[in-house]
Amino acid sequence: QVQLVQSGGGSVQAGGSLRLSCVAFGFGNCNHDMTWYRQTPGKEREFVSQINSNTGDSKYADFVKGRFTISQDNAKNTVYLQMNSLKPEDSAMYYCKIDLKCGRFYGISQWGQGTQVTVSS
Repeated sequence: QVQLVQSGGGSVQAGGSLRLSCVAFGFGNCNHDMTWYRQTPGKEREFVSQINSNTGDSKYADFVKGRFTISQDNAKNTVYLQMNSLKPEDSAMYYCKIDLKCGRFYGISQWGQGTQVTVSS
């Protein structure tokens, strides 16, 4: 069973930094995309950043470019989101999501449990 476990997050003042982690289990060595989303109450979940496990290609939403960095440790099946220069508007519940792209796992997706990020002004 594919599972994601998130850690990190918390509360920080504006301008501060936090790092989120997302560890994936249950699929061995498999090409995948790992994506970070965020959501605030009453709003739809929005894309933040994505990285591909094989190529390392990454994408960012415009509102985090230059401040957030996505990275991965494939040996640990872990993806990180380093968030710097945080703003109050970055406050949200952050979720990771995996989309598997190999063999019998192709098309399987799973979400992490979410982790709260709160940035105070």
